[in-house]
Amino acid sequence: MNKSRQELLQAARRKLAQGKYSVEQREQILRTLDLLLELAQGDEKTEENARATAKLFSNFTHHHNLVAIIQQQAAEMDALKRIMVNLTSSLQMQVVLETIVTEAMRLIKDAKDAHIFLYQDDTLKFGASLNSEGQRNQIYSMPRPNGMTYNVARTRQAIVAEDLRTHALFVNAPQGWAGSIVGMPLMLGETVVGVMNMARWSIGGFSKSELRLLELLADQAALAIMNARLHQAVALQAMSDTLTGLPNRRALDARLENDVQRAARYGHQFAVLMIDLDGFKIINDTFGHGVGDEVLHQYAQFLACSQRSSDFLARYGGDELMMILPETNMEAAKQVAEHIKDRMTTFEVRLPDGTKRRLSVTGGIAIYPIHAQSASDLLRSADEALYRAKRQQRGGFVMAGTNPATPDAPNPQA
Repeated sequence: MNKSRQELLQAARRKLAQGKYSVEQREQILRTLDLLLELAQGDEKTEENARATAKLFSNFTHHHNLVAIIQQQAAEMDALKRIMVNLTSSLQMQVVLETIVTEAMRLIKDAKDAHIFLYQDDTLKFGASLNSEGQRNQIYSMPRPNGMTYNVARTRQAIVAEDLRTHALFVNAPQGWAGSIVGMPLMLGETVVGVMNMARWSIGGFSKSELRLLELLADQAALAIMNARLHQAVALQAMSDTLTGLPNRRALDARLENDVQRAARYGHQFAVLMIDLDGFKIINDTFGHGVGDEVLHQYAQFLACSQRSSDFLARYGGDELMMILPETNMEAAKQVAEHIKDRMTTFEVRLPDGTKRRLSVTGGIAIYPIHAQSASDLLRSADEALYRAKRQQRGGFVMAGTNPATPDAPNPQA
């Protein structure tokens, strides 16, 4: 290596040492420069050759951001690949939302917390959160009507607040809020499906590369949320009775198994009510299944409106409905049954012949674990109590016995 070439490489080494390069990066650049100088040296030594060599040296030593840019792009591609893999690994909405906030916290340095709010019908609903201490799904504050999150959802534009204490959208924010925050719309086409908020401890804006990474995450997050919504809709349809709009037998069995396990774990009691609509068979036989179906739909919706928020009402089969009453003992179950009985005195249907008819209900009650310790046995106990009620106390409810007698044949007028 001649002197001029050595001098060029030494000068390049000094210049590179002033930049933000790792040892490996500097050596890679010097090896490439050395190779190009060697090639240039083999050509005829002209003034043009000297200018070309000088330009080459200038490009390698002065454009010190080139490697950083390439590295940033590579990091973004790696992040995008990881995000796509993780967000497509599940169709469960909560899993998807928690994955989004996890990825957000990984992308931004000095991150304080990340929040996801789902957006539908001009309403924001909390989805998931994660803070720097690893705490998940804590709701620090719901979006304010005129706050940043609603503004992001309605304008479909990202908003960056470099200082929460001075930004106009945070004038009425809770005391103690400090640092910076960015709100990012999660959009599929022109539809906003949610908003992702990313807060950091420090004051100041987010860099272009950080915002670009959050935009990449937002694009993938919106698609993942929409896929999870479609999955929920299909799953709900599979667990719903098309005639009454109530959960179907499949959903009932799943819920009952879950309630049995939960009650066994915590030592709680709960009740099930098997409810039969009196007089339905006569209406169905007289006016046909079309009228019968409409009466059954009205009846199911009527009972659904009267249930407690914690109760679960499902179609068991035919005109029989099943109601699960969580953490309900025998006396409380009797009170609920009496309330249903009283409410049914106002239930009236109009028939095709112009007449109106009031219908009542008959039911059986069973209590876990008094009458049964498994889901199937609990259903059987409630069913046997129902048939005894049909035979002995139509229009009322009968409690299951520990050893109920074999029921008589059901009344054909039921």
